[in-house]
Amino acid sequence: MKKINVAIIGASGYTGLELMKILINHPHFEITYIATTEGGIKASALHPSLVKVFEQEVHKADAKEVAKHAELAFLALPHKAAMGFAKELLALQVKVVDLSADYRLGLEAYEKHYCEHEDKENLELAVYGLPEINKSNIQKASLVANPGCYPTASILGILPFLPYLKKDAPIFIDAKSGVSGAGKKPTLTSHFVTINENIFAYNPLKHRHEPEIAEKLRLVSGHDYEVNFVPHLLPVSRGMLISAYLQTKELINAKEILTQFYQDARFVRVREVPVDIKSTAGTNFCDIFVSQKGNSIFVSSSIDNLLRGASSQAVVNANLMCGFDEAAGIPIIAYVP
Repeated sequence: MKKINVAIIGASGYTGLELMKILINHPHFEITYIATTEGGIKASALHPSLVKVFEQEVHKADAKEVAKHAELAFLALPHKAAMGFAKELLALQVKVVDLSADYRLGLEAYEKHYCEHEDKENLELAVYGLPEINKSNIQKASLVANPGCYPTASILGILPFLPYLKKDAPIFIDAKSGVSGAGKKPTLTSHFVTINENIFAYNPLKHRHEPEIAEKLRLVSGHDYEVNFVPHLLPVSRGMLISAYLQTKELINAKEILTQFYQDARFVRVREVPVDIKSTAGTNFCDIFVSQKGNSIFVSSSIDNLLRGASSQAVVNANLMCGFDEAAGIPIIAYVP
């Protein structure tokens, strides 16, 4: 079978590296173009772990050049930078999986929490790339907005219980992420002496992923739930743990509902004991555990923030867009011990 040529734009960051690691041995995709804002370097110079593994030249990003070399492009760019590039690529008939926030939200919410949107036409056509709720639409899409890491873990945990929740009860989400979620560029909060043997909340109740979670839960349920989201930084490299606290309007069998909801989900595992981040690190799995006391529900989910929360989910979306099995080339073996 002829492979489909793909491009990675924004190859210098952690998500760009993870994309390369997955796509190097993908059965259906061939990396034919990688780029950064500067170019003029080899992939192995950007990421020394790729020495003698992947030595491809890195170009200065140019949409017209991408179109000459690839049929689909992964955009691992910051918000605002991604939308301009996506607009050019789509006009050149290149399919796009965007890992930024630029196409995840409706216009009003995006402009309130990010910046003015410069590609409103394509924003309306973008498909939110969470396969568990949008698989059929992803298969027909030319532009997929890859979900954020926190929203992926949060939505997957809460989703099965939406029909049973009290309409007036707020949803509380306690979230914890490894330091790689802060990106490759060092900051004060990701500095070793700050994060080592430490844990702290950041942007509590005002993180940009809160409106993404709330919007998607509203679109699925038809109800505008109050979502209260508090993220924390963990002193680990990768991994994400979400704890959500829910109130149901009636007594339900939460374990049975969770199990039935995800019985056919390729990359969701319902666990018998509380989940941990080690068991999903290095994989595209989302592990979910639920416990209840009367009408109070505790649901906990775990993902790899760089994979299920970014790069491997992006490749699942690309698989679906191109008519392949969603699991093709996707990592499933955890980094344990």
